[in-house]
Amino acid sequence: MPLALASKLATRIWIERKAVTRDPNYGTEVVTWVPFACVWAEVKDILPSRAERQADSIQIGRRPVRIRIRYLAGLAADMRVIIDNRIHQIISGPATLGRREAIEIMVEELSSEGAAP
Repeated sequence: MPLALASKLATRIWIERKAVTRDPNYGTEVVTWVPFACVWAEVKDILPSRAERQADSIQIGRRPVRIRIRYLAGLAADMRVIIDNRIHQIISGPATLGRREAIEIMVEELSSEGAAP
């Protein structure tokens, strides 16, 4: 890995994958998130850093973030990323950079807050 990228990996992130099981009593799907990897990453907010919209009286804020990590086999778009106890969903990628030197993904933190009536 180029030294330039390695020196920018300053944020610890956790990557989780979805695990779906069946409830023994009702037969419904139960979704849980299990750890996939804990890695160092370069995390950058994308400008404009915040966008908001209102849907059915609920304020929805979006914070897109670009993440670069060392190459990690098995990383998929249906996983999620936790940065500083904030949950992000993968919205783009993973894209392999170079000769499997790094991976770049775009994630987005979704937050909702009920609007006052």
